[in-house]
Amino acid sequence: MRLSLGQQMQLAQKQVLAPRMIQSMEILQLPIMALQERIEQEMEDNPTLEQTEESGETDSDSERDSREEQDEENPNAPTESEKELVVDEEHNNEDDFERLLNMAENLPDDYEERSRPSRDQIESDGDRQHDAMANISARPESLADYLHHQLSWFEIEPAVRQMAERIVYSLDSNGYLKTPLEEIIPPAASDLNGNAQQYREEQLAVAEQALGVVQSLDPPGVGARSLRECLLLQIKPSMPHHEQLRTLIENHLEDLENNRLPLISKKTGFSIELINELWAELRKLKPKPGADYGDVSVPSVTPDVFVERGEDGIYTVRLEDSQIPSLSISPYHRKLLQQAAQQKDVETREYIKKKINAAQWLIDAIEQRRGTISRVSQAIVDHQTRFLDEGPEFIEPLKMQQIADKVGVHVTTVSRAVDDKWIQTPRGIFPLKRFFVGGTTSADGEEVAWDRVRLKLQEIVDNEDKSKPLSDDALVSALAEAGITVARRTVTKYRKAMNIPSSRQRRDWATADK
Repeated sequence: MRLSLGQQMQLAQKQVLAPRMIQSMEILQLPIMALQERIEQEMEDNPTLEQTEESGETDSDSERDSREEQDEENPNAPTESEKELVVDEEHNNEDDFERLLNMAENLPDDYEERSRPSRDQIESDGDRQHDAMANISARPESLADYLHHQLSWFEIEPAVRQMAERIVYSLDSNGYLKTPLEEIIPPAASDLNGNAQQYREEQLAVAEQALGVVQSLDPPGVGARSLRECLLLQIKPSMPHHEQLRTLIENHLEDLENNRLPLISKKTGFSIELINELWAELRKLKPKPGADYGDVSVPSVTPDVFVERGEDGIYTVRLEDSQIPSLSISPYHRKLLQQAAQQKDVETREYIKKKINAAQWLIDAIEQRRGTISRVSQAIVDHQTRFLDEGPEFIEPLKMQQIADKVGVHVTTVSRAVDDKWIQTPRGIFPLKRFFVGGTTSADGEEVAWDRVRLKLQEIVDNEDKSKPLSDDALVSALAEAGITVARRTVTKYRKAMNIPSSRQRRDWATADK
């Protein structure tokens, strides 16, 4: 191998993304709520950005009419802002800034004073912020707070109370104590004179007593170290069949899980009818007693796209961008740019040019996002018309590459356009990714979406004879009779993913042949 130092020329091709293109992709991927936050942040960081009351103020009527005519002739054609964004590094975009300088000549001298917000406007904004803060929901009470409040009712020794508090704050979100008591005990002091073992034994006894106090609190079952202990803590002597329930919990939980009722009956002497009755009572218990506490609120979803059906039955999409402020470049800073150019203040002029350039990039990126999401969403809706007309079982197989080819963009652009975006349809709110599904080929050669296979599988299981439930092979045959050809391993995979038990676990032994 020869090693040497020298210079040589090499011809190579590589793609380099300009900052403007990177920003455009980031804006496209943002959902509507995140986009609002991004715009607010940009307006704080960039003084040349300002919000206009009406989006039409930035465009002339002739430009708007020209764009509308172009859209009618070729609705799938990309808009001007969706074309490749190129920054003229050689001339430093001098033409654009000369145009801005000319526009700034018509500004009134008192524009800066008039552009400042009035006192009434500031007070109105403050009132709206106060109302928004007042409407924020209070933080829900956590399990630890609830248990700690109950501990205050008990008259117990300080050492036991302190240990009980340590146990309370060691519980997981389901109310279980997964940490061994030995690890909850506080570390021994260094001046025990060799009595460390005695100290740990005493502290362990205190911990056992404290655990008993915690397990007596509400909700029943809290502080358990296993599912079996959790269920036993919820069994009260006043309950019917108390002893039989305790027998099932202590010795036959695994048999119940696998629906081995005849085996339980053989070992315990209980009848199948009694076991079914006991099992029904066990299902009323809570295996996760702490799951009802804490932040259980479901976050709200704001759709980015709305689907509307016209009188002709054709679905059209409409972007929800009314909450997105219309942005423009501040005329005041255009005037400052002109003054800096006249005074030959190079530093100020370059700073304002940089900020105006960044503002224009953001405005173009938002407009590009609007056009891309609109065209991608419309293509998806056109493909999934049967889903909107007849229901989820009629969803069609669809790949992102199909939409990319139809719209005329790269498949990664489609992926960014639908990422974390939601669409409001006559059948509910769905994530845009919901409409991209794989499929299989039916007996007559028709493509069938996997969602339709799952719905049909659930329907067959719901209507089967529970005394003789269908095996996976029988489910394959039943799907084939419905015109859906799938392999047995596919049925098994979907059954497990849908939390459908096996045929043995689905069998109803009360009606089965003895």
